[in-house]
Order: sequence, then structure tokens, then C-alpha cells
Amino acid sequence: MKKQMMLVTLVLALSAHAGAAQTDKSAAPPLTMKPLAQQTQAALWASRVLTRVHYKAMPLDDAMSEKIFDRYFKSLDAEKLFFVQADIDRFAPLRTRLDDAIINEDLTAPFAIYNLYQQRFDERMAYARELLKTKFDFTADESYQIDREKAAWPKNDEEVRDLWRKRVKNDWLRLKLAGKEDKAIRETLDKRYESYTTRSRKLNSEDVFQIFMNAYAMSIEPHTNYLGPRASDNFDIAMRLSLEGIGAVLQTRDEYTVVREVVPGSPAGLSGKLKVGDRIVGVGQGESGPITEVLGMRIDDVVQLIRGAKDSVVRLDILPADAGPDAKHLVLPLVRKKISMEEQAAKKSVIEVRENGVKRRIGVIALPTFYQDFEARRRGDKDFKSATRDVSRLLAELKKDKVDNVLIDLRNNGGGSLNEAVELTGLFIDKGPVVMQRNAEGKVDVESDTNAGLAWDGPMGVLINRGSASASEIFAAAVQDYGRGVIIGEGSFGKGTVQTLFNLDRFGGSEKARFGELKMTIAQFFRINGGTTQLRGVTPDIKLPAMSDTENFGESSYDNALPWVAIKPAPYIPTGDLKDIVPLLDKKHEARVAKDKDFQYLLDDIALVVKQRKENQISLNETVRRKERDAQEARAKAREKRLIAQISNPAEDLVVIPDPKDVLKGTKAASKTAKQIAAVKGALRTDDGLQGDERALSAELDAETAAKSAKDVLLNEAARILADEVALIKADTRMASKVLPYGADGKVSPVAATAK
Repeated sequence: MKKQMMLVTLVLALSAHAGAAQTDKSAAPPLTMKPLAQQTQAALWASRVLTRVHYKAMPLDDAMSEKIFDRYFKSLDAEKLFFVQADIDRFAPLRTRLDDAIINEDLTAPFAIYNLYQQRFDERMAYARELLKTKFDFTADESYQIDREKAAWPKNDEEVRDLWRKRVKNDWLRLKLAGKEDKAIRETLDKRYESYTTRSRKLNSEDVFQIFMNAYAMSIEPHTNYLGPRASDNFDIAMRLSLEGIGAVLQTRDEYTVVREVVPGSPAGLSGKLKVGDRIVGVGQGESGPITEVLGMRIDDVVQLIRGAKDSVVRLDILPADAGPDAKHLVLPLVRKKISMEEQAAKKSVIEVRENGVKRRIGVIALPTFYQDFEARRRGDKDFKSATRDVSRLLAELKKDKVDNVLIDLRNNGGGSLNEAVELTGLFIDKGPVVMQRNAEGKVDVESDTNAGLAWDGPMGVLINRGSASASEIFAAAVQDYGRGVIIGEGSFGKGTVQTLFNLDRFGGSEKARFGELKMTIAQFFRINGGTTQLRGVTPDIKLPAMSDTENFGESSYDNALPWVAIKPAPYIPTGDLKDIVPLLDKKHEARVAKDKDFQYLLDDIALVVKQRKENQISLNETVRRKERDAQEARAKAREKRLIAQISNPAEDLVVIPDPKDVLKGTKAASKTAKQIAAVKGALRTDDGLQGDERALSAELDAETAAKSAKDVLLNEAARILADEVALIKADTRMASKVLPYGADGKVSPVAATAK
């Protein structure tokens, strides 16, 4: 009790001292955030679970408190632009007492830290807006540090103000280089900084609690997280790829909730009355319930009002996109239905590679995540949403399309359901182990495909990058270990751990208690060859240029990641042996890209990004920046000219054929070409100095479409590699017998027969 009283007294003293430290009279009075009773209980129960059940269970003690302290400050101010060293020193006595705050159910301390952060945030924004009234000298030879995550905390107010002077100067210079006049620049930036303050003040105690609890959870291990009640709901929606609502994607623009996208076939789409750009200013429940004004409301609060039970009615008070603020509103009643998030589901296309008059058709399946509707499957719903089911259906369609090879595109697929990874692997192997799990007690379980037969028995490949993690790595590793397909791309993320969701509401004692969930590491997974993807990831058979910053992205970038280890391999029978064919494919690949202008453009871009990343400085001298911008525009124009020529007069060795279901009916060839040219120009546009919500919505949507439509150099090269594979195995039955699971003659491959 004495220690607890000391902690409370200390926090109150520090809070008072922090409040007295405010010097900027223009800053708004700080909000005081306080923890809720259920949050203090949730923190205690979470700590009991984490210290006993976690794969890497660690005591909640003074040593852990120090880690939480450092990570919490980093979570609030990663770029070190708000706190100064004196702020950190002022709260230093709490460094070893945050464990007591959790155990004693008194979260005053972390909330006091957050309240000072909010105060400092307001002060910095007020200062940034004051700077807009001054005149910047763009002839001075000075620079701004781009990434400050590894920098020291600013020593004092003078140093942090100089950082903000340079930051505002850079924001101004970007707009100036884009052709904006001073008056327009001042208005744009003033509105931007005001918007930052407005958004930060919409954070609530649930947000603060989640930031603090994640600082605790991630101090144990990088992939352990606390999910507050709302975050937990959103995670569930992401996994099942469905929700009950109206079928509209929303965003905040100028305090309005704006319709960004209308999902075809949804209640919103079928109504024909809700348009992109429309502003939702009120939401009413039922056919006659009062309408709640949502102007200025947080977007997730608006979404919460619009979502609801299937077949229930919601009424939207809409200000049309092209109407002024005083125009007549439209009240639109909609009946909520189950909405499928098809944008995140598996999709197929066909890439036709032509060489020496011969066409090779490569079927591509892009899989953004390993999704599964766990609840529907548990209920016995025969039509539950599943990545494996969708891919199986697409493989059947690709067979009808008579493709020669299949490429599974897992770039930026961060994982998902472990069960889906196992079942998806089963589509490409007959039967056998896929992955091994080892729990905290050291017990090893083998997860196997038990379904006989293959959905695809032809040659295949997997395209990965640094963003391919977890379930993606399980799948790619199994394909590689079985010798089933060629792995193409860059080294994967390196996440070799298994998480489960632990619902803290079971400790609540009532239905009203909502304590949230823990996404907690409970096991480590291992390849069937005994190794693990932890830290090292999956190394591709054929490497493509690395686009990622491996120092700051990937498992190896975490200071507390689990180490790489190996265990006894699982008994398995390889279906193929690619050691003879991979060097041949790699040789053809290297020869081809050396002459490929698009590939060389990509290498130039990567080299430029690596150089900028290494320098970590950007000049604030206008003359220097104009030279850099001119060089950037020259590169963009040269590339644009080449790409437009290719679109207008296609004589390439490669044609991309999208899934007919994804192509609007009635699209004319001429308009298609015009759209492709517009896409190229949009994708290569130079910096306009604006942020997303500062551009017109139509311009932002066009830019996104352009990015999606832009030529995917790496995907195209992966398709060419697989086309080379087809050519080699068709020309050599001995090679085919090694690569294909049933050989060239339809019999079990000699590789598998020898292994048996």
C-alpha cells in the first residue's frame, strides 16, 4: 500500500509540474484523459495471461517496466518531434513503476504521460502555424533529417523548435516547387496543422489504453498485441472478409464523412442514390429514430453507427457531392445486409508470354491475406469464406483457361489463418506434413494435409517479397521443401511465430464487460525440413530486386525477436527436384533483365531510394531541390514516353488478360488505351506537396487506379521465368519428370519414387 501511495503522489506531482511547463500561450488548453475502471481491470487480467501463457512468458517486474516505459514513449513520439529530454527525465522515476501501475490497477501514470504528450502536440502545432506568418530563406544551405526514429530526444525547447522550423520549411518548399503561390501555401499548411490538432483531440481513453497496453505486449515479443473492443471487432471483420452494413467505404475530409467507394451489389450500390463524394452528415437508426449529427465525428464512430444487424434499417442524412453546405439534404433509408469484402479476396488473371512465335499462358492468383470466417466454419456453414476455397475455384477456372503454369502472388500478404496455409498447400501436394509447431513446453505438433489429390498438378511458382509473412512463409517454405515450385522474389519477412486470440471478457463476470482481446504468441512454427523462417525468412530460388528497407522492416529489425533455431525434420517425400532447372531459369532471367529497359528503370529507382535512405537528409535549398525535381521529371517523362508508345503500339512479348468478372462490360479498346495512358501519367506524377485528403477526391481515386494499373515489372518478369520453365520441361521429358509431381507421363515422379 505504501508503494502504491508513493506512485500516486509521484504521478500527481509530475502532472502538476508538466502542466506548469506550458509556455506557448497560443496552444489550446490540454485535455485531461483518465483511465476507465474496466481498463485497469483489463490490464491486470492481461498481465496475468501474458506472464503465464505466452510462448515467451516474462515476469511483470521492474525490468519489464523499463522496457514498457521506453516503448510507450516511442509509440507516442516515434520521430522525437514532440517531447524534449527534460520531459523524459521528468517522468524517469516512473521507469521502474509501470509494473506497479498495472498490478495495483492504477493507470494514472501512463495516462499522465499521454496527457503531457497531448499538451506538447498542441504546442508544436500552434508553433508550426505561427511559423507560417514568417518568411523562409530558401537560399540557405541547410537540410532536414527525414527519419528521426534513431535520433536522440531534442535537448530543449530551442532545439525542438528548430526541428519544427525545418519541417514546416520543407512542407512549404514542396508546395512551392509544385507551383503553388505563397497565399495558397499558407492556407494549405495552416489547414493541415489545424487538422492534425483536431484529429489528435478525437482520441479517447480506449485509444490511450490500447497504445499503453501494446507497449507492454510488444515489449515481450513483436507480434503480441492488445486489441481493444473496437479493434477486436475490426480484426474479426478482416479475417472473415465480411460485415453487416450498407456497402460503402468512407473517409474523413474537412470534418465531413465522405463516401469514397460504393460496393457493387450492396444496399448502397443497389439504391442508385449514394454516390462517390457524397457527404454523410447524420445517421438515424430504424425507419423513424432520431438522426444523430456526425459532422466532425471520428470516422470509426460514424462507421459504428452505420453498421448494424442484418435486415435492420439505417437512415443516412446526405449532402450531395456537388452541393454547397446550405443545399438541400437527402435522407436515404437502407436495409443492412451482409457485405463481402471482395477487394481483399483472391483474384486471378492470365499473363500471355510470347517468344519465338510460341505462347505460354501463366495463370496468376493474387492472394492478399489468408482469410477464413472462423465463426461460420464453427457453425457448420457449408459456404463459409475461405482463402483455400477461393483459390481452389480459381485454379479450376485457370484449368479451363488452359494455362501452362500457375503463379501464386503473395507479395505483401502478411499472413492470417494457419489452417488456411496448411489447406492451401494441400491444393498443390498429394498428402503430407506442411508445418510443425512447438509450444512453450517444447511439444512439437505436425500440421499435415490429409486430403488426397491435387487441385493443380502442373508446374507452379510463388512470388514473395519482404511483406510476405507468417502464413505466406509457411506456404512458400512448404512449396520449396517439397520441390513443388519455384520461389521468386526477395527474402520474406521472417515471422516464424504462431498467434492466437485470447478473449479477456471471460474474466469480466458480466455481459457488459468488454476487456478486449490479446493476440498472443503461443508457439513457433518450423519448416518440415526442421529449420524455421524466424528471422531468416524464406530465401527465393530466383531473386528479384529488393524494394524494402530490410534494416527497418522485417523480423530482423525488432530488438526482441525470437532467435532462429532448428528441430528434427518431419518425415516427408519431396514431389520434385528443382536443382537442375533453377540455374537455367536464373541464367535466362539475368540475360533478359540486362536488356529490359523497364527493369533497368526499376533498378535505378531502387538505387535512388537506397541512396536517399542512407543519406537521411533532404536539402532545404530551393536551387538544389529544383535540380533534383528537374532530374526526377526528366526520368518520369522518358519513362512515360516509352510506356505510352508500348500501349499505343503493343509489340511486346507479354499480354495481361484480367479476369472477365473484373472488367466492365462494353469497354471500348480506344477508351481502354486512353485509360492506360492516363494511368501511366498518374503513376509517374512528381511530388505535388499535398497529402491525400488535400487533393480532390476524384484526383486521389484516379491516382490509386493509376498505381494499380501501372506496369508491374516484377510480376511480368516472374511470369516470364515460369514461361521459361514450361519451355524447358516441354523440351526435356527428363527435366519434366523431376519438376512435375506426376512427371511427363502422368506417373509418380522419380523424385517421389526414390524418396519412398
